[in-house]
Amino acid sequence: MVDRLDAAGRAALAQDLPGWAMVEGRDAIRRGFRFADFNQAWGFMSRVALLAEKQDHHPEWSNVWNRVEITLSTHDAGGLSTRDVALAKAIDGLLR
Repeated sequence: MVDRLDAAGRAALAQDLPGWAMVEGRDAIRRGFRFADFNQAWGFMSRVALLAEKQDHHPEWSNVWNRVEITLSTHDAGGLSTRDVALAKAIDGLLR
């Protein structure tokens, strides 16, 4: 089982994951992404899907035309864990 983030891990979220924000009412983080069009958004989602499958940690997400919203929380841990931080960093790495 995966443990939830400790206080130090939570304190580092803003610095380690700029662009991600806590979800009100949940122990989760969320980030929105905008692309030029649907094709670019879908391509991004495909790359995220490959990362998620490799890490065996799958996001909650939605897509409307050029926008993608991703929410991360580890259900087995009952909230945020290091798995969420690792996946968020990998997702951010796709944009560099």
